[in-house]
Amino acid sequence: MDYKIEYNNWICNPLLNAEGYEELSAIKDDEQELKYRFSKELEFGTAGMRGLIGYGKNMMNIYTVKRATKGLAEYIESLGYKAMENGVVISYDTRKNSDVFAKACAGVLIKNGIQVRLFKEPSPVPMLSYAIRYYGATAGIMITASHNPKEYNGYKVYGQDGAQMSPEATAKVVEYISQIEDWFNIDTVPISTLKNQKYLKIIAGAFLKKYVKTISKLSLSKKAVRKQGRKIKVVYTPLHGTGYAPVMAVLKKLGISCSLVESQANKDFNFSTVEVPNPENKEALNLGIELANKINANLVFGTDPDCDRLGVVIRNDSGDFVSLTGNQVGILLTDYVLRRLQEERKLKQNGVVVKSFVSTDMAKLLCDNYGVKIMDVPVGFKYIGEKIANFEKSKTNTFLFGFEESCGYLRGTHSRDKDAVVASMLFAEMACYYDYLGVSIYSVLNDLYEKYGYVLDKTFSINYSGVTAMEQMEGAVGKLRGVKIEDIGGYKVIATRDYLIGKRVAASGAESDLEYSNVNCLYYELEVGGFVCVRPSGTEPKVKIYYSVKGKDYNLASKALEILSTNFNKLLK
Repeated sequence: MDYKIEYNNWICNPLLNAEGYEELSAIKDDEQELKYRFSKELEFGTAGMRGLIGYGKNMMNIYTVKRATKGLAEYIESLGYKAMENGVVISYDTRKNSDVFAKACAGVLIKNGIQVRLFKEPSPVPMLSYAIRYYGATAGIMITASHNPKEYNGYKVYGQDGAQMSPEATAKVVEYISQIEDWFNIDTVPISTLKNQKYLKIIAGAFLKKYVKTISKLSLSKKAVRKQGRKIKVVYTPLHGTGYAPVMAVLKKLGISCSLVESQANKDFNFSTVEVPNPENKEALNLGIELANKINANLVFGTDPDCDRLGVVIRNDSGDFVSLTGNQVGILLTDYVLRRLQEERKLKQNGVVVKSFVSTDMAKLLCDNYGVKIMDVPVGFKYIGEKIANFEKSKTNTFLFGFEESCGYLRGTHSRDKDAVVASMLFAEMACYYDYLGVSIYSVLNDLYEKYGYVLDKTFSINYSGVTAMEQMEGAVGKLRGVKIEDIGGYKVIATRDYLIGKRVAASGAESDLEYSNVNCLYYELEVGGFVCVRPSGTEPKVKIYYSVKGKDYNLASKALEILSTNFNKLLK
């Protein structure tokens, strides 16, 4: 249907609220804006929906949220009465309209006779995942746009295992959603009357204590924490998000001293003290660094609005603060977990570390040293959650640790998504452990490079915009499929993995099947070790290019990275 007709259908609908009418009236002559909002629907993929806040089919608003929830409700109804009784857990972050969208979801589900457990306060992704498993729920909904700018919000759906909903289940939900043609006349219990519903239970503060008690059992160095916990100074910022209560609570329970960036502890949906609430960026932690310099702290932590990503800044040998990449934090935590388990004689022979295949190749070198198996999965923590479920079902492997280069980490099986609360606890106690041994984390990182070689990992992005952004992204990767790449700047490619068709093609032409398919990603294995990988982002309008190269030292690795990136960019163009 023509986008102008769709626009008229919306603005002329008597059920459109006053805010929507005013917003849409203001753009009636803006062709580009109308086309963006009404030429297509906001896509519901395996990670749910994510988009700009505003009115229209391609935006995050009360109508797109209700329609998606109605589709989810019909899917749950198809599973039978028990699934409806087990119900849905709903959480939300501190973004604009997150609480409104969460209550709207609850209203739709309750109207359909589905039990709802709604968090009373904004709460992190890992607590939602834990709650789904704790209560035996059929599904979960998290209203969040993670680390995206303030203009965005999103809708993530989880399965009964606490991981993001499987592609198979998501496809069924999408089928139900697509059959809903009336966006405005969806039966719901009004938000104002949710308190009085027999199908609604509120998850209050006592649940936080259960969660903190559970994850505190994952501590690996209690003796070192007792000795050094009050000496190590940690500065923490929740970046106006949901991490404040759980992160501070677990560090307090362990006895680790932590100072809060007070100006970033309030729930501010404008994220007024940062440009983007993404702890991957050192700039987002500037206020934390200022406080750390003032009180002479050792570490700065930052978590994103839904508290599933952890950013870390540490002091180097000169006393200056340096920002760690997600790969560096992943390597440090992996080594720490394996080292401590080995020292305590608890490192199981069937133990496995799981990482995304775009995360550093250094992890394999490290795991080989400990005699531990490592598994690679596509980008998306749901694949790590899937592995954990398979391990528990088959009882063939024990999950030890999982991470993604985008600052996502998990120890334990209480959650099936990345958990910045657990990661904060582990990194803080790791600092206590090494301080107890008389060494710094910075020196430990350098020792790892000295032992395994300097592996340099970098991610670059090509940004897209407009209504055709998705098609442009897919097309950019698609064009590369028609090009046989034998070397990149003199670095020989020994095999190409195409995760869309699930095939690995060696330089000799020999083909083999990959474990995963239907993932739009090309991965080039280099003869010297390392890789180049390109994929469209699943959460932002950008194509991401990942490089992992090894050198004897930083300078040699940097030179290799420059050659690779320069020549690969030529191929992209």
